[in-house]
Amino acid sequence: MRRAIFPGSFDPITNGHYDIIKRGISLFDEVIVAIGINAEKKYMFSLEDRKKFIEDTFKDEPKVKVITYQGLTIDLCRKEKADFILRGLRNPADFEFEKAIAHTNRSLSKIETVFLLTAARTSYISSSIVRDVLRNGGDVTKLVPEAVMVKR
Repeated sequence: MRRAIFPGSFDPITNGHYDIIKRGISLFDEVIVAIGINAEKKYMFSLEDRKKFIEDTFKDEPKVKVITYQGLTIDLCRKEKADFILRGLRNPADFEFEKAIAHTNRSLSKIETVFLLTAARTSYISSSIVRDVLRNGGDVTKLVPEAVMVKR
């Protein structure tokens, strides 16, 4: 079985994340969306909300599993028997950052990282932009899946 871990904080899931997950399920038998827990980070949405947003968004997609985790992503890959890490790239800065992580992961394990370029229509969207728009009372309808809008 070709299984990939798509790690992130997903605070909240965006239409960019949605696009990568949808395209990932055409490449893999299972995509595990793994919400990382970082006690030092301040999140806008609770872990339970973030998990529910993703579960609700993909409720009709049996190839998507949503979990939470702490620690190294490569350790999670071993635990979940995943041979791939799935990552989306929006721009050259993302590439440089993700490349360093991918090289480190490969030097520590046999886990391969698969990069997908974000669709042009979502390449400008980031969770931090969404949070900023939300904090300032803006409309994020075009930026996030409907499940996020239900919480608002």
